[in-house]
Amino acid sequence: MNSTDYKYILWDNDGVLVNTEQWYFAATREALAELGVQLPIDAYQQIMIQGRSSWELAAQAGVDPQQIKDGQDLRDELYRTYLRNNDLRIKGVFEVLSELAQHYQMAIVTTCRRDDFELIHSNLDLLQFMQFVLTREDYAESKPHPEPYLTALQKFSATSSQALVVEDSERGLRAARAAAIDCAVVDYHFTRGHDFSAAQYRLQTLKELLQLLA
Repeated sequence: MNSTDYKYILWDNDGVLVNTEQWYFAATREALAELGVQLPIDAYQQIMIQGRSSWELAAQAGVDPQQIKDGQDLRDELYRTYLRNNDLRIKGVFEVLSELAQHYQMAIVTTCRRDDFELIHSNLDLLQFMQFVLTREDYAESKPHPEPYLTALQKFSATSSQALVVEDSERGLRAARAAAIDCAVVDYHFTRGHDFSAAQYRLQTLKELLQLLA
């Protein structure tokens, strides 16, 4: 596929459009620690890549299911506190979206839950460039399953060859490729150790996407 032939751009959210990945990890690690369960960063990365839940570690440690539920509620509270109190912007994102929106139809396809997504974007102005948003509630199987991106194609009435996915994680890349969609991976500090060998394009910054699609 020639990079100038795309008609649709499907964006991941966390780590691509907003700087949120490390805050979700911090909240999860703190909540698990309250249950006596440690969450090393390398273990978390592997869990994330596979689309699994960090709370499996608590279950394996014999933590009571109700305590796990309480821990998840604590994680949610901690995460939202981080979201409210940190600058989530990634430099250059607004300018890139503003330029691309003149030439492409675009959507966000995220594993983020809708209430968290709405909090993340409550003080940002990125959604004006999107035709729609798919959050975790909008599909049954999460990344790395292809369903999220296949759902986006269906909403656009698009074929896989007409779209480009922009991701920052191996899980997201695997979802895009399983849906037979080309994928550009943008560098993000939290996911640099992931395997991106299946990506069609590698970007140091989102601004390089403008050059790619020129």
